[in-house]
Amino acid sequence: MESTRSARRRSRRDWIVDTAIFTLAVLFGLLTASQRIATPVVPSWLFEVDQVVGALGCAALWLRRRRPTELAVVLVALSTFSELVAGAMLAALFTVAVHRSKRVSFAVFLLSVVSAVGYVVLRPEPDVPPSLLLMLGIAMQSAAFGWGLVIHHQRQLVTRAHTEAQLRSEQAQMEARDAVAREMHDVLGHRLSLLSVHAGALEYRPDAPPEDIARAARVIRESAHQALQDLREVIGVLRAPVGELPQPTVADIPELVAESRRAGMDVELHHDVSGAPPDTAGRTAYRVVQEALTNARKHARDTTVTVAVGGSAGSGLTVRVENGAPRHPRPAHAPGHGLTGLAERVELAGGHLEHGPTDAAGWRVAAWLPWPA
Repeated sequence: MESTRSARRRSRRDWIVDTAIFTLAVLFGLLTASQRIATPVVPSWLFEVDQVVGALGCAALWLRRRRPTELAVVLVALSTFSELVAGAMLAALFTVAVHRSKRVSFAVFLLSVVSAVGYVVLRPEPDVPPSLLLMLGIAMQSAAFGWGLVIHHQRQLVTRAHTEAQLRSEQAQMEARDAVAREMHDVLGHRLSLLSVHAGALEYRPDAPPEDIARAARVIRESAHQALQDLREVIGVLRAPVGELPQPTVADIPELVAESRRAGMDVELHHDVSGAPPDTAGRTAYRVVQEALTNARKHARDTTVTVAVGGSAGSGLTVRVENGAPRHPRPAHAPGHGLTGLAERVELAGGHLEHGPTDAAGWRVAAWLPWPA
């Protein structure tokens, strides 16, 4: 990542930061040089060499983004005898702490501490105690190094927060897709099963009376039209805000049963709901009845199906859909995902779902949903 960043061209912000760091290093060197003019260095040639090294060190700072570690090591080594390169060395130490791992940064920092000890030994100040000079140098290096670590840590936090935000966004997208998939399965499965029943009847009864054919064709047309309408509503979930689309409730169950009766199913409805249940419980109860009727239409359409919905505030909302043994059972096949998704939907609503064969070789689906008082 760092090599990719250093390889690309500097942005405006990079130029501003680099110029500021270069300027500070130059000012630090000029300030130190002005003090040395008042207090000449012995031998005199050392001051001239020091100025050349300091100038080269400041100019090398323009390479700090490409080779931060190598540049820092070189400048730390030069600072063992050169005081005018100290500003550039502090800038390089700061850069390593920002852009490199803590392990590399601490290694370079420890090397700078050794260099500070070497400077005190090689170039002692007559008027300043060596311990004070060493403490001053280490304090400046620690400040530059610590500042770089703080920025490095902040950048890691920003990167981590960005990654977590992406993960949350992906998770939200997956949950939205799962919700849309469940809606499409529940809604379209019910409608398409109606189409399948009546299309199959027309296929196996080509000699049926004209009025029966007309009735079956009308149901097919109405079911196909309603399936398209339902599909538009489900797809609208991807565009509309949450809660904006109309959702079915317990009050819509009688119409759902009436559709199945018009499709030729024998359905008995026992509706005993006192009051209006919460939206989540009512919508989930509707989906339970819808999925159970769809399965009964597929596997036991020649039997009587009993739908019982009841409950009140405080006791909860109960749903039970039961059918008898089919007179013409279909061959066994692998179970689908309808009941699994239905159980997940009920659990998300805070309830529980049970399903399985009855003593009379039929099938029963029962759910309980919470309805606070």
